[in-house]
Amino acid sequence: MITSTFTIVATDGAEWGVAVASRVLAVGAIVPAADASWGVVATQAAVNVGWKRAGMSLLKQGKPAQETVDLLVAEDPSPDVRQLIVLDRAGRAAAHSGERCQQWAGQIVGEGFAVAGNLLSGADVIESMASAYRSSSGPLVQRLLLSLESGDAAGGDRRGRQSAAVQVVRLAGGIDGLDDRVCDLRVDDHPDPVRELRRLAGIQFGDAGEAPSSAPRPAAD
Repeated sequence: MITSTFTIVATDGAEWGVAVASRVLAVGAIVPAADASWGVVATQAAVNVGWKRAGMSLLKQGKPAQETVDLLVAEDPSPDVRQLIVLDRAGRAAAHSGERCQQWAGQIVGEGFAVAGNLLSGADVIESMASAYRSSSGPLVQRLLLSLESGDAAGGDRRGRQSAAVQVVRLAGGIDGLDDRVCDLRVDDHPDPVRELRRLAGIQFGDAGEAPSSAPRPAAD
């Protein structure tokens, strides 16, 4: 399965999160895995969903993000068509973009965050995402949404829009402190999923702010 996707993973030191959008059904069920005790894993392009469980297992063993990426890539028979982002508990990020991922594909790794995408309208998608995250402040969920909105406004998945998701975790951050789920929102099928995701976040958290207007999108291939 090809999951053409743009994704950000990030931490502010207290919370860890991931936001993703794509022209596939229910991307939130495919790409991300987050655990406040260990970190975040996102798998996309010619997606290997087994990387979520395997990556989290390596993080639980104390492997840093880069070593986790290196081990998963080394053991995979087709790493050249896959994309992977890992963020460990210490806030170190690492990413892999296979040389045969559908273009445009690439990644940016920064301090406490990483963005990556494939089958994008261009490099400005992830550049806009990284810039929006770096220049933002406030709760992590808001910063993730701003980054995702910026990537969407820059063109996003060049085939169009369909689904989006955001997950944020914090130790004892869930209902009554019984799990780590601060936020786990998914838009599985919608003509403007990133904007709908913002609306849902507004319901959960109150005033989530205004999303930027969406850029025109090329016709689907």
